[in-house]
Amino acid sequence: MAIIPELPRRHKGAEPISVPKSRQRFGLFLLGPGALWLLVFGIVPLGLIVVYSFATRGEYGGVALKWTWENFARLADPLYVAIFRRSLLMAGATTILCIVMGYPIAYAISTAGPHWKNRLLMLVIIPFWTNFLIRTYAWIIILRTEGLINSLLLSLGIITEPLTLLYTSGAVLVGFVYNWLPYMILPIYASLEKIDRSYIEAAMDLGGKGRVVLQKVILPLSIPGIAAGSVLVFIPALAMFAIPDVLGGARTMMIGNLIKNQFTSARNWPFGSAASVVLIGLMLLALFIYKRLAQNERS
Repeated sequence: MAIIPELPRRHKGAEPISVPKSRQRFGLFLLGPGALWLLVFGIVPLGLIVVYSFATRGEYGGVALKWTWENFARLADPLYVAIFRRSLLMAGATTILCIVMGYPIAYAISTAGPHWKNRLLMLVIIPFWTNFLIRTYAWIIILRTEGLINSLLLSLGIITEPLTLLYTSGAVLVGFVYNWLPYMILPIYASLEKIDRSYIEAAMDLGGKGRVVLQKVILPLSIPGIAAGSVLVFIPALAMFAIPDVLGGARTMMIGNLIKNQFTSARNWPFGSAASVVLIGLMLLALFIYKRLAQNERS
C-alpha cells in the first residue's frame, strides 16, 4: 500500500508564503470585471438610493435635492409601522414553516440510498425550472372560489359555500412557503450530509434512541444549515412584492409593495428610497444575526 507523505503544516508565527507579483497582478486582473460589474450595477445604484432618501419630492414627481429627514420620520406613521410589522411577521412565519416542513424532507433525502437521493434532490430542484411568477399564478387556479380546493370540498359535502381562500394573508403565506421551501431544504441537506456518521453510531451505542439521537446529535450539528436556510428564506420573503400582489391583492400590503408603489404610481422616489434604506437595514440585521450564530457555532 502506497504511503502518502504528509504535507508540511505552517505553524503559528511562521512567515506567510510570498506570492509573486506577477500572480498578484493576474489575480487583480481576474477580479476586475466582477468588481466593475458590482460597482456599476450594485454600489452606485445603492448610493443613489441613499442620496434620494434624504431628498424631497419634486413638484411633478421628480427628485429635488433639498436635504431632509422627513422621509424617515414619515415611516414612523402607524400606517407604515403596521406594514413593516406585517412584513416581518409574514417573513418570520414563512421561515418557521419552511424549517418545520423542510427539515424532515432534507433528513429523509440525506438518509436515502444513492439511487433515491439524486432523484429526490431532482424533485426539489424541478420547481426552479419554471418562473416563480408562473408557479404563483398557478395557485390562483387552486385557491379561487371555483378552484380545486373549493370544488373538492363542495363535492365531498364538507362545506356548503365556497371558502374565501384567495386574496388573503393565508394565500400569501402559502405562496411564500411554496416558492422558498427549496431554499430551506438544500442548505439543511448539505449540512446533514457533512455530519460524521460515527457520531450517530456512537450515540446509538451508548443507548440513545432515534428521537434522542436526533435531538442531541443530529439537530445541533445541522444548525448551520438551518441558519443559512433561514437567511435565504427570510430576506427575500421580507422584500417580495409580486406574490402579495398576485395572491393577496390590495388586502396584503407589505414593504415590497409599499416601495414599488412609491416608485411607480405615487412617483415619490425619496420616500420609496427611505423605505428601501430601512429595508436594507433590516436585511443587514438578519445577516449580522446569522454571522453571530455561525461564529458561536464554530467556537
